[in-house]
Amino acid sequence: MSEDASLAKAAKSSIRFPDEVFNQAPPLENYNLLEHDTALREALRREGAGWIEETAMELGARFGKAETLRLGELANRHVPVLRTHDRFGRRIDEVEYHPAWHELLGLAIGYGTHSLPWTSKRPGAHAARVALNLLRHQVDEGTSCPISACYAVVPALRAQPELAAQWEQRVVSTEYDARFLPVQGKRGAIICMAMTERQGGSDVRANTTQARPLGRRGPGEAYAVTGHKWFCSVPMSDAFLMLAQVGNGLSCFLLPRWRPDGTRNGFHLLRLKDKLGNRSNASGEVEFRDALAHLVGEEGRGIGVIMEMVRHTRLDCAWAAAGSLRRAVAEASHHAAHRCVFGRRLAEQPLMQNVLADLCLESEAATALVMRLARGFDESSGDEGQRKFTRIATPIAKYWLTKRALAAAAEAMECLGGNGYVEESPMPRLYRDLPVNVIWEGPGNVQCLDVLRAIRQDPATLETALQEIRAPRGADRRLDELAGRLERELAGVNDLEPAARRIVEDLALALQAALLVMHAPPEVADAFCSARLDRDRRLQFGTLPAADFDAIIERSRPKL
Repeated sequence: MSEDASLAKAAKSSIRFPDEVFNQAPPLENYNLLEHDTALREALRREGAGWIEETAMELGARFGKAETLRLGELANRHVPVLRTHDRFGRRIDEVEYHPAWHELLGLAIGYGTHSLPWTSKRPGAHAARVALNLLRHQVDEGTSCPISACYAVVPALRAQPELAAQWEQRVVSTEYDARFLPVQGKRGAIICMAMTERQGGSDVRANTTQARPLGRRGPGEAYAVTGHKWFCSVPMSDAFLMLAQVGNGLSCFLLPRWRPDGTRNGFHLLRLKDKLGNRSNASGEVEFRDALAHLVGEEGRGIGVIMEMVRHTRLDCAWAAAGSLRRAVAEASHHAAHRCVFGRRLAEQPLMQNVLADLCLESEAATALVMRLARGFDESSGDEGQRKFTRIATPIAKYWLTKRALAAAAEAMECLGGNGYVEESPMPRLYRDLPVNVIWEGPGNVQCLDVLRAIRQDPATLETALQEIRAPRGADRRLDELAGRLERELAGVNDLEPAARRIVEDLALALQAALLVMHAPPEVADAFCSARLDRDRRLQFGTLPAADFDAIIERSRPKL
């Protein structure tokens, strides 16, 4: 063979045609979300919910399937559509969802992710529910909204026994009934919230919506409501808890979509919000025109009633952030394990290992905190100390985890490079979805001020958090120093408001560090304390001091 022929043959053998695909990570699908999450499996058992592990494994397999993950994509790509009138001009005020939304919501309700603490007599039911939702939420943020509302509405409903008798069993039902008809003819029901108004937002005392008694006034009685709400979530729900002014002040009402005579209530949808994320879930602006509603609790005590619901939904904002963070870290570590750059897999590159390990630490610490907080909810009914702990730890976790998850998701997206920035990847949706957990049920300043309010109203709440932080005393110098600094700072300053964010950040980091020091492998705890508590800490992910990166990553990386 001539030299020219040999060169031509060699060149031909090295040619890769344009349609040949190589050095791309396979999609992260058809895997068990729980089986590959070491931190969650450990926390599940540790926090008293080991009995749900078999169900969690089943749900983890179901929600890791390609077809279930595809439902999340479809529900967000085909957003809800508002139908204000039918073709004859009659007002109908309905929202049309993609079938994927209904299928995902049906799956979630079928597993009791909205109701487990109210239907199970077993201890650890709150922790079990959080674990199930940490898995389920990784597929779709939007359906977490009605799941959370149905969970949180039950303790608020119980403030009015006759309304609870009518609604509770349908709300906790594991049958999803999407039909739009009076609740008496349904197998299951959805109740959501409509609290804020355009002029007030978080300042609900500025609400102008009015209610007037239709006969006798008082708890459980019928009122006519006229006014508006700036954000009404899941407007196709069967009823809403909402706030309105009565003569004695701001009061809480249950407002159904249908009247007892089978006619539609005076509930009118003006438009749906065009939101940054959370797009599979509709949120609307609504008006009430003499809408029938029933008073929940006493007149003028509406904030107290609704705050019981808000306390539970804030827990859900925290685990939602942890769930989205877990999905982002799984995608990033999976990609790095399969993609080669400069002759080595990304996962073998020292600097990428540092970034991935740092993200894995963030995810593991978030999971540990929300599962510990859930145990506090489990034990708070019979333990005053746990009740006080959840009072302060809930806004701490909500504030810190929702903000950190957003930053971590951006870093995880960067790990995928351009592949992570396109809409066919789950990363843009994860990133857009996360801010709703920061804002919903009070943004960062509201949470930090609530922590200070809890401390002022009952200093024992702070002591319960400090007890948690002190529990591993002597095991890590950096944690001990932070605990001492917090005690001195919180004991010596009268006006803490300007420093509220810094204080809450330190409390959150100390709580996370204490959990990891007590329960995680030494390499995980030491790396977290070094990166988050040391005075030499850095702001960006991927700036860990020397650590066992491989061991940290292996606890989080899906082994596919």
